[in-house]
Amino acid sequence: MNDGARNPRRSLDDDNRRLLASLIADHRWGALATLTGDGKPMASSVAYCPAPGHDGFLLHLSRLAEHTGNLLERPSAGLLIAEPDPGDGDPQTLRRLSVQCTVAFLTAGDTGFDMSREAYLARFPHARPRFGFSDFELFLLAPERAHYVGGFARAFALDASTLTEVLRECANRGAGLSPATSGGRE
Repeated sequence: MNDGARNPRRSLDDDNRRLLASLIADHRWGALATLTGDGKPMASSVAYCPAPGHDGFLLHLSRLAEHTGNLLERPSAGLLIAEPDPGDGDPQTLRRLSVQCTVAFLTAGDTGFDMSREAYLARFPHARPRFGFSDFELFLLAPERAHYVGGFARAFALDASTLTEVLRECANRGAGLSPATSGGRE
């Protein structure tokens, strides 16, 4: 395998930028990868929301969940957002984004907390009661770098600033960021 295949550094062109923005905006469920206390990997399914400052992804998680404890102990995570597999065709052609993130715990009173909570609730209105539960917390996953595959042989290594630009495009489009896209379901 040549170095270009292992470590793609080509620029994200306009078509792939649009497709990536659509992937993030039009989906709401991803896989969160954390490390347990003994360093073992753990993956969980989570709802995500692009952060209103275009600086990452918001998660609203219960402290009772093991992945939340992992994040509090080791504030580093991976987030995978993938196009659903329709069950036919070549799954290697499905779009997917894998993001390496640092994790920040957001609390009421923090700068941006209210705006982040409202952004999350705009995308997941049924989550409102959980914001009143003492065990649920809001987290910001801030990208350090990412890897986007737009289909077979279309891989891109992205830095944090490029992903921030794509998140800004998601917000500007407004696509998929309201409950109307999903029929109001979570």
